[in-house]
Amino acid sequence: MVDVLMGTGKGFSSLGSDIMGMAQTKVHRKKRQVAIFIMWMLLWEAGSESIQYSVLEESETGTFVANLTKDLGLRRGELAARGAQVVFKGNRQYLQLDPKTYDLRLNEKLDREELCSSTEPCMLPFQVLLENPLQFFQAALGVTDINDHAPEFPAREMLLKISEITAPGKLFPLKMAQDLDVGINSLQSYIISSNPHFHVLTRNRSDGRKFPELVLDKALDREEQPEFRLTLTALDGGSPPRSGTTEIQILVLDINDNAPEFAQELYEAQIPENNSLGSLIITVSARDLDAGSFGEVSYALFQVDDINQPFEINAITGEIRLRKTLDFEEFQSYHLDIEATDGGGLSGKSSLVIKVLDVNDNPPQLTMSSLISSIPENLPEIIVAVFSVSDADSGQNQHVICSIDDNLPFLLRPSVENFYTLVTEGALDRESQAEYNITITVTDLGTPRLKTQHNLTVTVSDVNDNAPTFSQTTYTLRVRENNSPALHIGSVSATDRDSGANAQVTYSLLPPHDPQLPLGSLVSINADNGQLFALRSLDFEALQAFEFRVGAADRGSPALSSQALVRVLVADANDNAPFVLYPLQNGSAPCTELVPRAAEAGYLVAKVVAVDGDSGQNAWLSYQLLKATEPGLFGVWAHNGEVRTARPLSERDAVKHRLLVLVRDHGEPPLSASVTLHVLLVDGFSQPYLPLPDAAAAEARADPLTVYLVVALASVSSLFLFSVLVFVAVRLCRRRRAASGGGCSVPEGPFPGHLVDVSGAGTLSQSYQYEVCLRGGSGTSEFKFLKPIIPNFPLQGTGKEMVENPTVRDSFLFS
Repeated sequence: MVDVLMGTGKGFSSLGSDIMGMAQTKVHRKKRQVAIFIMWMLLWEAGSESIQYSVLEESETGTFVANLTKDLGLRRGELAARGAQVVFKGNRQYLQLDPKTYDLRLNEKLDREELCSSTEPCMLPFQVLLENPLQFFQAALGVTDINDHAPEFPAREMLLKISEITAPGKLFPLKMAQDLDVGINSLQSYIISSNPHFHVLTRNRSDGRKFPELVLDKALDREEQPEFRLTLTALDGGSPPRSGTTEIQILVLDINDNAPEFAQELYEAQIPENNSLGSLIITVSARDLDAGSFGEVSYALFQVDDINQPFEINAITGEIRLRKTLDFEEFQSYHLDIEATDGGGLSGKSSLVIKVLDVNDNPPQLTMSSLISSIPENLPEIIVAVFSVSDADSGQNQHVICSIDDNLPFLLRPSVENFYTLVTEGALDRESQAEYNITITVTDLGTPRLKTQHNLTVTVSDVNDNAPTFSQTTYTLRVRENNSPALHIGSVSATDRDSGANAQVTYSLLPPHDPQLPLGSLVSINADNGQLFALRSLDFEALQAFEFRVGAADRGSPALSSQALVRVLVADANDNAPFVLYPLQNGSAPCTELVPRAAEAGYLVAKVVAVDGDSGQNAWLSYQLLKATEPGLFGVWAHNGEVRTARPLSERDAVKHRLLVLVRDHGEPPLSASVTLHVLLVDGFSQPYLPLPDAAAAEARADPLTVYLVVALASVSSLFLFSVLVFVAVRLCRRRRAASGGGCSVPEGPFPGHLVDVSGAGTLSQSYQYEVCLRGGSGTSEFKFLKPIIPNFPLQGTGKEMVENPTVRDSFLFS
């Protein structure tokens, strides 16, 4: 081969010197130089597409071949920056890149005969691969033959039997020598030692090999010389030439005038490379017209190498059978010479050409050039691997297809010279799948199809692309009031689909929407696990519910966050006993209810009013009469605290009664309070006080004048009481008119103008003052609640008026 411009030039010089050494004349030398120059120009044009280098075989390891940076037209240091590689087919690496200079150097001694056998030129194709960015350059390394093999004959001695009647000019084929070299270094000619009877001719066979033929120049006379011994020499064209010799023993036979003749001068056969040993390939036959032993024919392979010859012939039948396994990839055809010899020593020759048929017996091969085992998510079209495929078979058996599973987010893209790149089809999501097992299948198109599989494991590295997600958008927590400080009241939980630091979640309290809410003194959160704690004891009567937001942020870069709403409901505890608002027990004087003796059963004596600061069933009140001066005369309604007469009153009933009423809530455990109620039975509201029993007896005996005085005093008292009531009513009317712009107004004074509703359970705040106004003879009472003593106590239903029940003659006014 010849070095291209980018090569070293050594191979070209060697070839030129060999050609010049073979020149005979000056004119001939000039013609060769012109031919070489034209050949050099043609190779220059071919090299524009594929870079070709040349090196002499058997050159030492490390021999400089070329400067790759200069040949590829790249800048200095660019090969190192782009990760240059030299890739040969198969697993052998004939060249190496110098890591410092990036020169191409031999990686091992090359034996052209081992690499290419008789193939000429001997080219070893390879690719120069640049990874970043991906780029290929086609190249080939030519191994130039040197004359390192001498011609060799298969045997040291040949035996020829020639009849004495053979006419001059008869040709006798001889066994040819073999020379493993090629071109000018291969076998070129044969010469024979000087003698008067024979000379040798050098012939070219169909496959290009040269074989000798012995020519009889002068008739033989067995009686004169029965035997000849000649030396046959084979010469190659090397400089200096090499040679090999064998000795020819010629026996002059007595008259046997018919030699065997084959039915065909050339036999052809085909055999698949996977044929079994001993299988019949072809049967040859030859005929001899002589009789007796001179007509008996035996067969033999004329040009035979017992060690490497894969065929054998039956000497009697002429059947040629397979004795050694064939390999199409090693030899595609065989040329055999068959000799038929009769009993008189005469022989005939024929040739057999056996073509080996390729079968698909080599699976494809995959050579991985580059592999990235871990790729980041969210990036499209990442090159994962670069590899090449090949098949040692030929024809359709050599064509391959490459594929991966359809359900994978990867693509195979073909490149030059059976190179492929494995790339991601789109952006990957580690949270959907963090690892992929990819099987690359390479299948040839032969029959049967053979395949090779290569498994890759690709992991997807995490990117912080997922914010923490709470298990609930809203959390509702319940805590009973009067809790102990630092009580764990619940937890929030958020998860992050990322991994590592990107999945580590930190919790925090976000500023509340209501700036008045003292969130920092109410709750705290554990930043690591989301546990919530109450910082102080909660009071249902002061704060029944509150809400705030909790944030969860990961520790990625940049950090991502989310939030959830937390509602805290304070559950009521039965921590407030009922408080009796009426009748007042702590005033300057007990309140006394006046009941006319003419009252029928069900007459409303009074209404016990109580409140409970709790809520729900803890504030549901029930009333019970525990003790009475005269049992059975009065009763208390359990739900509204109304004290009514149980039967009509009579003259025999005592005038003064004392009732003990119990008020109880429905909490667990229940709390209660009691109140004492004084009841005075009178004939009318004119009696301002309760007469003593002895005074009543004296009155019965009083003088009629005394009776008149008493009646007059009662009338004056009644008129005075009526005047006071009218005055109070007018004041109330004016106050209401002033407050509402019309109608009766509440009198001016220290009382607030808003009204408070009383629920069916009769509960009010414990901190209200009240006063009782008595109206004689009506059996009713009016009282109003003043402003709260403790303003911070919350009231339910503030701002609503209580509408008077027409069945109950008591009316309550709260302020």
